[in-house]
Amino acid sequence: MANYFIIGGDGKEYGPVTDEDVRQWIGEGRLNAQSQAKAEGDAEFRALAQFPEFAGAYAQPTTPPTIAPLKTAADFLEHDYELDLGGCIARGFELLKNNFALLFLTALVYASIAGFVAGLGMVPVVGALFSIVNMIIAGPLIGGVYYVTLRAVRGQSAEVGDVFTGFRQSFGQLFLGNLIPSLLAGLCVLPVVIIAVLIVVLPAAAAHQDPDPHKLLILIPLVLLALIPAVYLQTCWVFTVPLIIDRGLDFGAAMRLSWKMVRKHWWQVFGLSVIVGLVNVAGVLLCLVGLLFTVPISIAALMYAYETIFSAEKN
Repeated sequence: MANYFIIGGDGKEYGPVTDEDVRQWIGEGRLNAQSQAKAEGDAEFRALAQFPEFAGAYAQPTTPPTIAPLKTAADFLEHDYELDLGGCIARGFELLKNNFALLFLTALVYASIAGFVAGLGMVPVVGALFSIVNMIIAGPLIGGVYYVTLRAVRGQSAEVGDVFTGFRQSFGQLFLGNLIPSLLAGLCVLPVVIIAVLIVVLPAAAAHQDPDPHKLLILIPLVLLALIPAVYLQTCWVFTVPLIIDRGLDFGAAMRLSWKMVRKHWWQVFGLSVIVGLVNVAGVLLCLVGLLFTVPISIAALMYAYETIFSAEKN
């Protein structure tokens, strides 16, 4: 009887377990075709769908392995989690490898639309209009990317066209769920902007001179101080849009829920955000084309973290 090692929904490795255990877990919906596994002696993990011995386990239709929402606020407060940062990135890479066409094309559609609208925002005369358009569509568009990625994570069917799901459902909430956290985080930097105008810009304009570089240097520590609360808030609200598109929450409830859960292990979520940022920097360095590969990995990593944090099961 062969033994196997399994990557669970929490990103942790389990095993060795028998083939009968694996079939039982598939039947119970605890594993799906995209769950990562390897037999004893295998060097790398791969999707269960690639194991011929488990092909029959998917013959009978089963309930899609979705993560059930927690019922009450008390349930969420009792729920705890532990993020495997490296595991999230590794699983994001595996997800892209196993669903390359879907996730690559989704990223391409997203980048094309976002880049096109942002580019028009820099055109004289019409730029202001398209900047407003970009602000309006940003939430629904990234919400659709999260939707596609979550379905891939859960082994559910999805199409590239599902990237527009956010325009068909919860459009207003996704718009607000993307805009309001950004505005509130941006308010942290507003005092520095006001100070810069008062002590640098206005005096230079009155004297018809360039801004004093010494005064600009004084602003640097103020900017860094202002960024601390801004980064803290953005990290706390990072799962607002996924909660709206996945669980149908309004933006206020999604912000509160993301805030409460992220604060339990803020440094873990922040650490993942930093790693995700570095992965995308690597994509930028690869002549920007690399973003079509790194963005799907980054979003998948965040969605694996989302599944761990907002799972109905306590870790």
